Amino acid sequence: MKSKLSLFTLFAILCINSISAQTKIIKTDAEWKKILSPAEYQVLRKAGTERAFSGKYDHFYEKGTYYCAACGTPLFSSKNKFDSGSGWPSFDNHIGNNVGFNEDHRFGDTITEIICNICDGHLGHMFMDGPKKTTGKRYCVNSLALKFKKSQ
Repeated sequence: MKSKLSLFTLFAILCINSISAQTKIIKTDAEWKKILSPAEYQVLRKAGTERAFSGKYDHFYEKGTYYCAACGTPLFSSKNKFDSGSGWPSFDNHIGNNVGFNEDHRFGDTITEIICNICDGHLGHMFMDGPKKTTGKRYCVNSLALKFKKSQ
């Protein structure tokens, strides 16, 4: 019984890893430049940041889902959006395992960069000053990194 369980576990891990490898989107800079606007490219591929209060989703509260502007992966639900007053769209949670995390040392302190787990596009940063009644997290996202689809 023990060896069957171990073989099953190994098989499951291999299947999950092969599925993950198949869904990862890798493109050259030239390919990204063809499908993204210059501003989207600067944010998503070069970890840029749009000016505060300039993004179209900052004060946008329709019901639906926010997708990665580069690859179309669902990232955030409008149910998790809140007004942080920061000037960027803010969410207290993300969808599934579609958002990844990296340490970012560019600004002197270590902060948490958030990326799309499918295409590695830069989305913004996560801070621990979000709503305490939910997760306490604030996913501070560039509007240029998002595309919105309204719920039916």
